[in-house]
Amino acid sequence: MKSIFGIFLIVQALIHVIGFAKAFQLSEIEQLTQSVSKPIGVLWLVAALLFVLSTTLVFLKKDWWFIIAGISIILSQILIIMFWKDAKFGTIVNIIILLVSISAFGNHQFNKMLKQESSQLIQDIKIENLAIISKKDISHLPKIVQKWMCNSGVVGKTKVVSVRLKQKGAMKTKPQSKWMAFSAKQYFDVKNPAFIWSTKVDFLPIIKMVGRDKFTNGEGEMLIKLASIIPVVDEAKNEKINSSTMIRYMAEMTWFPSAALENYMTWEGIDSTSAKAIFTFKGKAVSGVFKFSEDGEMRSFEAQRYYNSGKDATLETWFVTTKAYKNFEGFKIPSKCSAIWKLKEGDFNWLDFEISDVEYNTINLYKSMSN
Repeated sequence: MKSIFGIFLIVQALIHVIGFAKAFQLSEIEQLTQSVSKPIGVLWLVAALLFVLSTTLVFLKKDWWFIIAGISIILSQILIIMFWKDAKFGTIVNIIILLVSISAFGNHQFNKMLKQESSQLIQDIKIENLAIISKKDISHLPKIVQKWMCNSGVVGKTKVVSVRLKQKGAMKTKPQSKWMAFSAKQYFDVKNPAFIWSTKVDFLPIIKMVGRDKFTNGEGEMLIKLASIIPVVDEAKNEKINSSTMIRYMAEMTWFPSAALENYMTWEGIDSTSAKAIFTFKGKAVSGVFKFSEDGEMRSFEAQRYYNSGKDATLETWFVTTKAYKNFEGFKIPSKCSAIWKLKEGDFNWLDFEISDVEYNTINLYKSMSN
């Protein structure tokens, strides 16, 4: 899509060169029937160069390219209005460039917000003098959870207090809708349970959808924007979203299993291969059931979670199943999973994803905030 947009910018630049050529009589220009003075011809050239500069910045991935494009559009449209009879169709290209520029501005602001929020999340995390987890540290847990701790490589390793990771996969918004590819980044504070998750989704061939889920200080937020500018979901600070994000944190704890030892987690054995986890924080509590293989591989997680958003959200069974495992920095974790809503109408498999990168006990952000 970047190449197609680059073509639009180059085409618009070439159109403006015609005005310069007409003014300085560099060639016969039949497209412009009106006379063009040399000062105006210079402005046509300046507009053309600005569009070329915009193109260059786009391909160099400079996220402020829309500023130059905006200046280009303003100058261009003034000239088009002056020569409306001959140049009016250039307005169509300007509108297309303007719409893409507005979306780029929205994406710039979204990434700026992500950087600020992610920086705040990791700024107080301390990674010095971390304890090494021993078998004694896990002895109070149900037997199957102890097996999980051993199987995942927790014993003998440093306690995890922060995590950053990348995901990729596909998701659906409704049972009958099409799968949409997505990529995502996520940061966790394990000591003071919190996360920031951001994603970019291929909503349509030329339209992206961005989203951010946030859990901090015991409260959840969800923000989804179409083309980075049109809010689709903007929900925060209510008990339903708070509960949902707490359950999400608990499910995703399988990527940093030593969190099972934190004071906010309590465990109750159910049988030889399952245990109930209770996450209590800021006076609120949620629970879910983890199921394991006989040797302690995490197989699934199930909890009652709010489906959809807003007042219409209903409590439904949310089920996460593991499809594959992978080792990251010595920890064996679920690397491929599916998330399923078990609705009255039938199972709704809405998310398939893969963990592509995990780093533990780092307090640095990824270089690029975009996914």
